[in-house]
Amino acid sequence: MFAFLLWMVLLFLCWPLALLAIVLYPLAWLLLLPFRLLGIALEGVFELLRAVILLPARVLGGRP
Repeated sequence: MFAFLLWMVLLFLCWPLALLAIVLYPLAWLLLLPFRLLGIALEGVFELLRAVILLPARVLGGRP
């Protein structure tokens, strides 16, 4: 009986948190989307710079 009451208290306390998470997660995802896109763009720029810097070594027969 005590376990059932504990489950009922947990249900009563946690359903607002679950609804809040369901509502706020998409909003947080939308707010963080520009930072993800910026990260993807910066990663591409850094890979391009790495390729340009390592090009002479690759042409001369260095490791790939």
